[in-house]
Amino acid sequence: MKLLVVCGPTASGKTALAVECARLLGGEVVSCDALLVYKGLNIGTAKPTGEEKKGIVHHLIDIAEPTASFSVSDFCAHALPVVEDILARGKLPVLCGGTGFYMNALLYESGLGHTPADEGVRAKYERIAREEGKEALHSRLFAVDPESARLLHPNDVKRVIRALEIYELTGKKKSDQHDGKIPRYPFEAFAFAYPREELYARIGARVDEMFKRGLVREVEGLLARGVPETAQCMQGIGYKEVVDCLKNGSLQSTMSDIIKQNTRNYAKRQLTFFKKMENLHWIAPKPTEQAAQEVIEIYDGK
Repeated sequence: MKLLVVCGPTASGKTALAVECARLLGGEVVSCDALLVYKGLNIGTAKPTGEEKKGIVHHLIDIAEPTASFSVSDFCAHALPVVEDILARGKLPVLCGGTGFYMNALLYESGLGHTPADEGVRAKYERIAREEGKEALHSRLFAVDPESARLLHPNDVKRVIRALEIYELTGKKKSDQHDGKIPRYPFEAFAFAYPREELYARIGARVDEMFKRGLVREVEGLLARGVPETAQCMQGIGYKEVVDCLKNGSLQSTMSDIIKQNTRNYAKRQLTFFKKMENLHWIAPKPTEQAAQEVIEIYDGK
């Protein structure tokens, strides 16, 4: 059975479309979002409510404590058995999300190069990650292999270290090795093709709604529960900006403007990523029910 994938930039209506497709095709939604895995991060992640789920089973949501680190390897360890179980029960896995490196890791196997491992080299970079931070480690990779760095999130320390290890041991960039991606499953992917300004307006409206629903209170509550501001989950857009503004005594309007700008920048990166995705069909924006019918016609016809 082919998987159905709903992807694209933030605020483009992925969740509603995935839910409707799952409802019509007898499927279950598998979230591919780096922040939805965390418990307690609801408003800033636009986590789907019970009403929005419409009775459709959702997986990979609320599976990690907000104090925990969660890597792409952790995601795959959880997601692959879920997909296999859904398929074994004769249902359709509907992958939904905007975290491209999570989605790719689930859809494809990757050898991460054919260079043997070197424990000494790995230990060195693991120490850098601990002492200088994940961003510093990622910056080192960007300096020697910017293409790989753009594809890897700073939080994906394991793969960042592997790419650095390949470069140090061979003098060649991982991105030049072309070790290929081996598909795990056949799939068809779909995304809404919003005009840029319309997408930005949707982002602005979503951020405004987050503040109305209590984003600042949510962040304050997480901090009060002992979630450190340096926690991985607190580096997500919406959370890190509120933390910074709370520390600096900034106004809510300042927080909102910064979050909107950072979200627009993130949406640009998402669009760049997904434009390279195989089997991706861009569909014109339309009401969810109509869009789902178009998706199913294309999915069934392939």
